[in-house]
Amino acid sequence: MSKIVRGRNFSDIGTNKRVKNLEKMQTRAGTPNYISPEVLAGNYGVECDLWSAGCILYVLLCGYPPFYGDDDMEVLQMVQKGKFDFDGEEWDEISKEAKDLIKKLICKPEKRLTAQEALQHKWFSKALKAEKVNSISLSGNRLMNFKHF
Repeated sequence: MSKIVRGRNFSDIGTNKRVKNLEKMQTRAGTPNYISPEVLAGNYGVECDLWSAGCILYVLLCGYPPFYGDDDMEVLQMVQKGKFDFDGEEWDEISKEAKDLIKKLICKPEKRLTAQEALQHKWFSKALKAEKVNSISLSGNRLMNFKHF
């Protein structure tokens, strides 16, 4: 079922079509570790949710967020820069496909994958072909990282 908001048809959201001509949202609201730079700028669309999904995936795989700081203001400054890395030892055993998906979600909106494109990414395809999703052990440092987050 399509959702109509301000005369716009939202049936293409989540498909492989890029939704165009939608009114941009302007409310600056969100959680510092997951908010996208365009939300901070006050001019964003549905693609900001894919940034957040990338941040959540990052946290789920390693146990800590891609952007950090001593307080929310420092975190937001890091988000605006948009620079993150896979330097921790936790990333040694994470697949290159998972890292690639994260890079394609935590990027500029015009380069960011749509929800459908993300679901068709090699990382998901590989897991589905094997008919199982390998679980990541929450032992050692990962579990400790979640406790501190």
